[in-house]
Amino acid sequence: MVSRDPEEGHRTATPLELLFDLCFVAAVGQAAVQLHHGLSEGHFAPTSIGYMMVFFAIWWAWMNFTWFASAYDTDDVPYRLLTLLQMGGVLVLAAGVPATFHDYDFLVVTIGYVVMRLAMIAQWLRAAAEHPEGRSCALRYAGGIAVVQVGWLLRLLLPHPYGEIGFLVLVVAELAVPAFAERSAPTAWHPHHIAERYGLFTIIVLGEVVLAVTAAMQEDVADGGWSAGLLEIGVGGLLMIFAMWWIYFKHSHVQRLRENLRGSLTWGYSHIFVFASVAAVGAGLEVAIDADAHKAHISEVSAALTVAVPLVVYLLLTGLLHTRFADAGGRSALISVVGSALLLGTALLAHTLGVSSAVLLLGVLMALLLTAGLVTHREPVSEAA
Repeated sequence: MVSRDPEEGHRTATPLELLFDLCFVAAVGQAAVQLHHGLSEGHFAPTSIGYMMVFFAIWWAWMNFTWFASAYDTDDVPYRLLTLLQMGGVLVLAAGVPATFHDYDFLVVTIGYVVMRLAMIAQWLRAAAEHPEGRSCALRYAGGIAVVQVGWLLRLLLPHPYGEIGFLVLVVAELAVPAFAERSAPTAWHPHHIAERYGLFTIIVLGEVVLAVTAAMQEDVADGGWSAGLLEIGVGGLLMIFAMWWIYFKHSHVQRLRENLRGSLTWGYSHIFVFASVAAVGAGLEVAIDADAHKAHISEVSAALTVAVPLVVYLLLTGLLHTRFADAGGRSALISVVGSALLLGTALLAHTLGVSSAVLLLGVLMALLLTAGLVTHREPVSEAA
């Protein structure tokens, strides 16, 4: 196992990486299902907090593998078997997601997470043994990850509210490991490969949103047949998904990814909110379908906000990323800010418009914001953000 060439031509995602992503999106789907149910019942704060806690575990394990693979993917038997172990770990984590929302039981999720991280430790130890130039960095990764995993297991013993405090401390510790390790001898990850991997995962999460909303619409049709409201939500949702895809890929960030460690970490870390907001839009659309069918236990405004709020998070984050890493200019940021205000204002009108019409308008607004961005900054669609 030696470091890959960061200047390697035509470096693309491998079939194993795509299979890996599909396993992780299964866990994302489970988290989104629980978010949908909790929001529909009106449990906004605890459900949102639980969603982000679970999503962090999914995203962080995915991100660590992605950057490691960009630097050290050998695609041999040991590498594939350790990747298989990580896929098994995320499926265990996915199986434990309902218990975290219903009973605040993180045992199964933690076990699945630690399994994934142990596989990652093994990968780093192999890199340390077989790549002398990167040994210091690899050992720092392996040691840092191992210490934090002990913390995750001990956290299970903490009573409420110390468990939440412990969670925040351990999140900071996890995020600090790459900064600590990379300062010794940075890994030679491939910027084009990293950008493609993040772009592909964004597309896969968008696909999960399509699947979830389609299933919710099918259930509603089976119960009461097609309705004008359901069609409005369907059209609005499709406009949102397409606009989110286009907005993400509107600019390329590849050229500025390797400027410095802080910039690389900022770009990589900020994507937790991009991925989480995409999946949350799907959950919000399902809540809107429930509200339109009078199955939700929340107001129409609240239902519309479950769609608008994650759209705002997505719009602001992608706007900031494009401004910082693609030199999109102040107009891009301005469009994001003004657009966010318009999205929230539209959601607040749901008590007058109805939730389905509000969702349709949210979709139209996203399309108009995309158009404004294209007009003010003409640039070919990039292969990956």
